[in-house]
Amino acid sequence: MFGVALPFISFILLLGLAISPKAVLAHGSVTPDADLCIIRIGYYRAHFKIYLPQTRGHKEYCEDIPATGTATFVMEYEHSGLGSVPIDFRVIRNVTGKGVFTILEDVDQISNLDDVTVFHYPATIQPDVFTYLYPFDEQGEFVGIVTVQDADTGEMYTAVFPFRVGFAGIPIWVWFIVVAVGLQLNFLWMNGSFARWRKQLSARGGVGAAHA
Repeated sequence: MFGVALPFISFILLLGLAISPKAVLAHGSVTPDADLCIIRIGYYRAHFKIYLPQTRGHKEYCEDIPATGTATFVMEYEHSGLGSVPIDFRVIRNVTGKGVFTILEDVDQISNLDDVTVFHYPATIQPDVFTYLYPFDEQGEFVGIVTVQDADTGEMYTAVFPFRVGFAGIPIWVWFIVVAVGLQLNFLWMNGSFARWRKQLSARGGVGAAHA
């Protein structure tokens, strides 16, 4: 019984890894925080969101966007200091092969960012809120790179966030349901419920055949 149940256990472990905090937070420097997405650039923090105003109105996205079109990137400063430092914003094609697990070290290994750059918004001060519009005309995997320089120390801070255009994704609640069902099936198998049900069905079939 244990040998047969091992595939169930392996299945659950794999799903657990798929929805673990590491996987949920795999999008680099942008992480979910309550109902908001937070981007961390060194010690600076901002609320991060993307809009597709022409096709999706006021619907907010946290990185991945489901369709092509003009995307509006917005950072609402949680750290007031962001309003007084130049913010450099670049988006590149994701050529790292790491997908949503791309981190800064992977980007640093790209020999020439200009060769894979989709757009580059040079360092500029936006006092109240950072916004930038870009018309994505193709689906694909990309990496956003946000760089700021500390006004006092001159130290550079960089945040990267991989994202996909034209990808709706599977809601995480679906994975929780799959895991819950898998755990229940594994429990029923391990405690012998399936074996008992099979015997009961066999017994009923035998009784029916005898009466016939």
